[in-house]
Amino acid sequence: MCSLTCTNIQILEEHVDLHLEENSFLEGGNMRDLELAQQLQTEEDKQQKSEEEKQEREEFKKLQRQYGLDNSGGYKQQFLKNMEREVDRGRMQPFDYHKRKADMMESLAFGIDDGKTKTSGIVEALCKYYQNENKDARRVWLSAGVDHFHSSLGDRGWGCGYRNFQMLLSSLLQNSLYNDCLRDIAAIPSIPKIQSMIEDAWREGFDPHGASHFNNRLHGSKAWIGACEIYSLLTSLRIKCQIIDFHKPTGTTGHSRTIVGIEEKKNKTLCLLLFDPGCPSQEMQKLLEKNSDGTSLRLLRKYMGSLKEKQYQIVAVDGVLTLEEKAACCHASQVLTSEKIP
Repeated sequence: MCSLTCTNIQILEEHVDLHLEENSFLEGGNMRDLELAQQLQTEEDKQQKSEEEKQEREEFKKLQRQYGLDNSGGYKQQFLKNMEREVDRGRMQPFDYHKRKADMMESLAFGIDDGKTKTSGIVEALCKYYQNENKDARRVWLSAGVDHFHSSLGDRGWGCGYRNFQMLLSSLLQNSLYNDCLRDIAAIPSIPKIQSMIEDAWREGFDPHGASHFNNRLHGSKAWIGACEIYSLLTSLRIKCQIIDFHKPTGTTGHSRTIVGIEEKKNKTLCLLLFDPGCPSQEMQKLLEKNSDGTSLRLLRKYMGSLKEKQYQIVAVDGVLTLEEKAACCHASQVLTSEKIP
């Protein structure tokens, strides 16, 4: 408020006009300051959003690389690349490179695993050991015969799910109950063939949500697979199975193995016997040695107290499906569910 007292009307008018001009100037300045502040805030928001989007893209690409969905090639490309690296380091002769390349190309052409990572007869050897040599187990449950398959140069780091399917299939092929379901499978399929078989199951309508995660494509990739993909493949072959979740279901992102037995110790503690695709044939063949003292069983044993993850998933096979039951399972897999324990 102005404190000036003036008796001259002209001077008073001039003074009032000055106040009005001053107020107009201040209001204009305030408006410009406000506009500038809003502009700066908008630019800051755009920059922050751009940085967040960039980080999201980088995280997405990282996940794609981690799960083999980055279009960097599949089994064949990795096999050749790793063999070339072995030659460069002097660990493989050029002659061996060309021979193994030819063998690999033939295996892929026929869609049949070359058997170079397979070890047979382990379950039978275990059965003899427990009958004759075992001293610390009260009871033992063993599966039917299972061949062990380990990862090769072509699938090291991502192929455990496929190798476990090969192990499971090796057992089912020895069981006459599944002859009709598996009549079109004469031998253990290669990993690229298994990828194509899963894609065939998706095309039949199994697990569309899971298929979309892989953009409906596995062949030619290094994509990890888990319980849902194995379930879809087995069910498409009319093999009855279910997914069992132990503890809190969070999805399977870790290493997978095949359960071939359970030991119950004399103190009544339980121990799983597992075939691990990460264990090489040279180690697994120690279980076939005669006069074994059982020390090699450490390769298979997994005590319950060492299971530290929050959640485990199992695919359990339990017979065959009729065509009607298969169709019902396909429809139900639109929203794939599992049995939860507990």
